[in-house]
Amino acid sequence: MTKYHSLFRVKFIGGLQYRAAAWAGIVTQFVWGFLEILMFRAFYQSDASAFPMTFEATVSYVWLQQAFLALYMIWFWENDIFENIQSGNVSYELVRPISVYNMWFVRGIATRVSRTVLRCLPILIVAVLLPKPFKLMAPSSIGVFSLFIVTMCLSLLVIISLNMIIYFLSFYTINAFGLRMIFQSIGSLLSGEILPLPFFPASLARILAFLPFASIQNVPFRVYSGDLTGESLIQSVLLQFFWIITLVMLGKLLERNVVKKVVIQGG
Repeated sequence: MTKYHSLFRVKFIGGLQYRAAAWAGIVTQFVWGFLEILMFRAFYQSDASAFPMTFEATVSYVWLQQAFLALYMIWFWENDIFENIQSGNVSYELVRPISVYNMWFVRGIATRVSRTVLRCLPILIVAVLLPKPFKLMAPSSIGVFSLFIVTMCLSLLVIISLNMIIYFLSFYTINAFGLRMIFQSIGSLLSGEILPLPFFPASLARILAFLPFASIQNVPFRVYSGDLTGESLIQSVLLQFFWIITLVMLGKLLERNVVKKVVIQGG
């Protein structure tokens, strides 16, 4: 575990160095979040009863989405991994006395967490200080907030596990660009990144709830706002555990096949 802790520490500290980019991202995310809330406001004013979430819950969802964008964004990758796979330099990582899967997994967590640490607090502070109904509301209880933290950690493991599968599938392609674009397009839509999943038609939303993408930001943000409760909440948390185990096992299987069959520079 010491080697993984050291790897996490190095990547985490490295990620904290991009402060200028973080401030630029904070401004962009705050403006984007406010515009999105104004768009929802216009629709809610026409007929609030037609929407599955209250306006306050939707506002909280949007602010949390912006604050923790770096933690759950589908389109974020460790680009040097793809470059090393395509160039063949990944061979240096394959011969190390450490699991490539575990190494990339830890790197992914460290990078996402470090970028989130730089960005989330300013956005949350501003969102809390805004006037009603545009402010980020507080969770209904300590228990809800604790469950929010737990589901956030599980969601992070789900997105990293999904990324790992794409990394290892890249070994079977000449260029991973197409694979990445397909994954990003589908994932952004089905994870609730573009539109919260409850806004989809009810029959479709029930199906989407069982997919791994729904176990990412959809669960913790709706837990926080109180939109996800009761049996639906229990089902969502159990699905998070299920997808973490399933995706990690699939990723490990891909890693084992890659290590056995990978060809570097024709050798």
